[in-house]
Amino acid sequence: MGIKIIHKNRIPTPEANSLKEALQKLDVKVYVELNDGYKHIDLAIPRAKINVEVDGIQHLTNPHQILADLNRGYYSNKKGYNTMHIPNEMIRLHLKEISEGLAEASKMREQKIRVHLD
Repeated sequence: MGIKIIHKNRIPTPEANSLKEALQKLDVKVYVELNDGYKHIDLAIPRAKINVEVDGIQHLTNPHQILADLNRGYYSNKKGYNTMHIPNEMIRLHLKEISEGLAEASKMREQKIRVHLD
C-alpha cells in the first residue's frame, strides 16, 4: 500500500489517542497518523485493511470537508481498505464499547483476508 509512518507535525487528537490506547490493550496493532499517499489516516489497522478517522463536527457540517472525506474514502477503497468514521463525541461517550467492537471486527477481518505485512 505504500504507507509511510509520519512522526513530525502530526499529533493525534486526544480522542484518537484514547482509541489507539484502548485498541492496543486489546492486542490490536494500530498505527497512528499514517500517510497513504492521499491523506493522513488517524488510526490504521493494516492487517485488517481498516482505516479509522476520528472526526470533529466539521466532518458532518462543512460541505467542503464532507466532499473531501468522500474523495479520500474512494482512494482507500481502490486499495482495498475501508474507512470507518467515528465522531469525537462517540469516542468520549462510548470508548470501551467502540474499542471492543472494533478490535473484534478487525481480528475477524484479519483472519478472513489473511493480510500479512511483517
